[in-house]
Amino acid sequence: MLSFISAKEAAEKWNISQRRVSVLCSENRIEGAMMVGNMWIIPSNAEKPVDQRTVRYEKELSHVLKPFVKWAGGKSQLISELEKMLPMDGGDITKYCEPMVGGGALLFDMIAKYDFKELYISDINAELINAYKVIKTDVEALIARLEEMQMLFLPMDENGRKLYYYTIRSKFNSVELSDVTSVEKAAYFIFLNKTCFNGLYRVNKKGQFNVPMGAYKNPTVCDEDNLRNISEVLQNVTIVCGDYTLAREFIDKNTFVYIDPPYRPLSQTSAFTAYNADAFDDGEQVRLARFIDGINATGAMIVLSSSDPKNVNPDDNFFDDLYKSYCIKRVEASRMISSKSDGRGKINELIITNRRI
Repeated sequence: MLSFISAKEAAEKWNISQRRVSVLCSENRIEGAMMVGNMWIIPSNAEKPVDQRTVRYEKELSHVLKPFVKWAGGKSQLISELEKMLPMDGGDITKYCEPMVGGGALLFDMIAKYDFKELYISDINAELINAYKVIKTDVEALIARLEEMQMLFLPMDENGRKLYYYTIRSKFNSVELSDVTSVEKAAYFIFLNKTCFNGLYRVNKKGQFNVPMGAYKNPTVCDEDNLRNISEVLQNVTIVCGDYTLAREFIDKNTFVYIDPPYRPLSQTSAFTAYNADAFDDGEQVRLARFIDGINATGAMIVLSSSDPKNVNPDDNFFDDLYKSYCIKRVEASRMISSKSDGRGKINELIITNRRI
């Protein structure tokens, strides 16, 4: 008599993710697999299909999965360049690591296109990581709260909106994170991001969010479809709040590591390093470079992106010297978030990798 195993058991047997098994079943690539109730069962003698990860492309997800917040230095416009760094034949890359995740533009694109067995993201911004965790574990409660805030905010006149915005900002700065307040704090975080000036996240020396209200006529505070899609794909992602060095134990020769640190300011007045109360200065850039040297020794594939100081000073070789043993590529991008309109426009950004490009 033919026996069957579950998708989880098949995943363990074939050393791939359970989600990958479900995709293979839905694509009719596992002979004899069938849906029973809401789960797939697979003949115990079924063979693992040939890996076609490079041609799998979940078009539906790729169209709707996007960052749930705006973020300075976001990589949406550089995704095509960054993707060139990932071996299109898949190879031995089975893990994805982004230890400075920010808005997660590349993360969501990678999740939609590739089937990594393990994924790890982290960030030192506790509010941002709280939002990721809430979306993963309690998305419906978050959606309900955001819908409530959106319904209150949008019909208001300008004065009403200002009063509401600054009330929320004050609450956001006064409420401490805890199991009780995590959903509420995440809702405040997303609301402020969607309605503040230029979607900029900036804090003062006390660590308090201090960006004024923006002038959006009809901001989408609650994008419920996108939030639910993100929640689904985050189920298999390890989410950590802390320094990027904590990722060291996760990284090995099978890992694709993408690092997007706070950008080195293009000018003395640039506020892009004001990501938290502690500036990411040149000393921190050097510490990061030493970390990259360490994980490079594991055989991991590494890609780092950064601003190009040569945009302002053609003789500034800071990154060229710091990463002289790596491959450095300059690509054109648009700076989308800046406090001044003359600070936006086409600039060069750096893509630095330990693989030949």
